[in-house]
Amino acid sequence: MTLMADTAVRRTRRTARRADAIDRKADRVNAAAALQRALDRRDNGGATGH
Repeated sequence: MTLMADTAVRRTRRTARRADAIDRKADRVNAAAALQRALDRRDNGGATGH
């Protein structure tokens, strides 16, 4: 019984760690997209802007 409980805890921790990694990746992607939008807004309107 103890072995099963230990295994379940171990799996839960690994899944939680993976979820954190996915969340961090999503945060990086969102930040990069926001930065790109800001740069696009700033770059528009120059001599060649529309």
